[in-house]
Amino acid sequence: MTPSARIQAAIELIDLILSGDAPADSSVAAYLRERRYIGSGDRRELVERAYAVLRRRAALGWWVARSGAGLEPNGRTLTIAALALLEGWSADRIAGSFDGGRYRPQPLSDGERKLARALEGQSLAHPDQPLHVRLEYPEWLEPKLAHAFGAGLETEMAALRTEAPLDLRANLLKATRAQARAALAESGLEAEETPLSPWGLRLPGRVALGNVPAFQAGLVEVQDEGSQLVALLTDARPGSRVCDFCAGAGGKTLALAATMQNKGQITACDVLPGRLERSAVRLKRAGVHTVERVELESERDPWVKKHKARFDRVLVDAPCTGIGAWRRNPDAKWRLTAERLAELASLQGRILASAARLVKPGGRLVYATCSLLPEENEAQVQAFLAAHAEFAQVSLAELWAQLLPGVPAPTDGAALTLTPARHGTDGFFLAVLERKPA
Repeated sequence: MTPSARIQAAIELIDLILSGDAPADSSVAAYLRERRYIGSGDRRELVERAYAVLRRRAALGWWVARSGAGLEPNGRTLTIAALALLEGWSADRIAGSFDGGRYRPQPLSDGERKLARALEGQSLAHPDQPLHVRLEYPEWLEPKLAHAFGAGLETEMAALRTEAPLDLRANLLKATRAQARAALAESGLEAEETPLSPWGLRLPGRVALGNVPAFQAGLVEVQDEGSQLVALLTDARPGSRVCDFCAGAGGKTLALAATMQNKGQITACDVLPGRLERSAVRLKRAGVHTVERVELESERDPWVKKHKARFDRVLVDAPCTGIGAWRRNPDAKWRLTAERLAELASLQGRILASAARLVKPGGRLVYATCSLLPEENEAQVQAFLAAHAEFAQVSLAELWAQLLPGVPAPTDGAALTLTPARHGTDGFFLAVLERKPA
């Protein structure tokens, strides 16, 4: 592809993401699947350009509104702004690339020319930008985020707008972390060990793993270090019965199977059958054969009542706002509304109450989200404990010391909160609740 053709492809991809409801990664996969002729280098550049726009959408949109003579913030105008403000292009260079040639962007309109000229030589940040624009989050969320982070708001939000590294989990059913790291090195991938998870390996940026032998053989799986820690602190043991109640595509299910050494029984549940189907490929590649997949109609599915008090561990990785994963899904923040937050908070409470029925006396209910809002995290745990006297909260600091001796605990309290700024992971919350023995 020519440089101009890559710009046009990025514009099309940005418009596809902004106009739809699907997550950005799903839109990217669909776009590229229909254009298999695009080479790997071109794919990498257009995806990086599209994600750069998504990460700085608020600031770019602010400049379009300020300098764009009434232009709408769409794929074209945001890309023009990104070329000027993020890549340092001159107005003439931008105009030269928008020449209307085959597979290239149509010529700039008068308003777009004015925008390109106005942005020439400017920097993305401007003193007039409000905090929510500069730090890239919806304005309505500011009071909630300020309550969550206090004086650390700017540091945490700045970290959430950066690009995340690629974290991998060594599959202990097939290799040690050192062996997996060596296998990656044979493919030219120099991974660093993660500081908190004893299974984790970190690559600095995006890598197409599909053709990497270590990935094909199931030696590694893609999983953020924070997610690995959620699975580790679930403390699923060989021979036990474990339910992954909101299993999704199976990332934590796979990690639980490894901690159990493929001994015992894991039941992976979800209300979306497509997610469970996608997990089948991953389970086979990882060599996992202890997982039963169960499709639920809702959190109150009759299956739950039939399996009351049968599980040693029940992991609830609850549906949430996903604020902790904004580094990976920067588009998600702009789809979030106050109404959706209220719906999710209500759903989280119902899921916790229903999943608790599965826990046997002496067993544990593990509650996790990739949110950083108290109403999805601490408030949910407090409300649950107030309504369920048969459960007590396990100290995460003590549990960490038992399971990760020698690794300084990132918490000294009952729960665990991980953030990109403080720990280099995605944002996660974790609480462990134990049902009192009969």
